Amino acid sequence: MSTRRCDACGERVEVPGGVGDFWDFGDLEKAGPGGLTLELEDDSEFFLCFDCIERLPENPSRADVAAISGE
Repeated sequence: MSTRRCDACGERVEVPGGVGDFWDFGDLEKAGPGGLTLELEDDSEFFLCFDCIERLPENPSRADVAAISGE
């Protein structure tokens, strides 16, 4: 698995995919919290861990991501 930093909190998040996962067969305990790249309505893009995604309001904006970054 590769890792990537959450754009809001800065935590390292393991991102499944690639050759490294072929032998792991998706070991969920090893995977960590995970995350997604979100494209917002203002065409901004952020990679966020699932914990940060849960803290966003219903229709998030760039300002909402900045707000959780400063917490």
